[in-house]
Amino acid sequence: MTLAAETRAAIRRRPFLHEALRAGVVNYAAAARLLDVEGEHGAVVAALGRYAEALPDHKESAREARVTIRSGFGERTAGPESGEAEGEETTDTPLLRVGEHALLPGTGTETAILVTGAVDGRVLSRVLGRLAVEDLAPVAAGFAGRALVVVVTRRDGPTALRLVESALETVPD
Repeated sequence: MTLAAETRAAIRRRPFLHEALRAGVVNYAAAARLLDVEGEHGAVVAALGRYAEALPDHKESAREARVTIRSGFGERTAGPESGEAEGEETTDTPLLRVGEHALLPGTGTETAILVTGAVDGRVLSRVLGRLAVEDLAPVAAGFAGRALVVVVTRRDGPTALRLVESALETVPD
C-alpha cells in the first residue's frame, strides 16, 4: 500500500478528521502525528493536503422535521414474533426494537425524543455527536423511513431535546 493510500485509509477510520478536512480547519502537521502513518512526516502532511483538496466543500443545511418528547419508556425483551414483551400482554407497539430488545411506552422511566420528517443517517450521526459532546449517553437510538428516535434518561430529556433541535439546524450535506 502506498503512503497516500495508507493516509487515506487512516483518515477514513476517523470520520471527525474527514469532516474537518472538508471544512478546511485542519493543521496538517498535527493531523499527520495523530494518524501515525508509517513514513516520513512531511510526506504524510503532503498526502493529507492532496486528500483534502480532492474533497467536496463542507456544506451544511437545516432539516425540516417535527420534534416531540415523551416519557415513560422502558426496555423489555420482546417475543420473536410480536412487539409484545415476553411474558406480558400489551397492545402497545414498541417505539424501537432491535432484535429481541424493545422500548415500550408505559413500562419505564426513560424519555424518547421522536423526530419525524427529513431524517437519515446523517441526522442521526449529528444528533449522536451533539449528545456525545455534552457527555450525554443515549439509552437507545435509531432511524427508519422518515422517523428517528433517541432515548435518554428522564433527567437528560430536556437537554437532549434542545440538542436534537439544534442538531437539525446544521446537518452535513
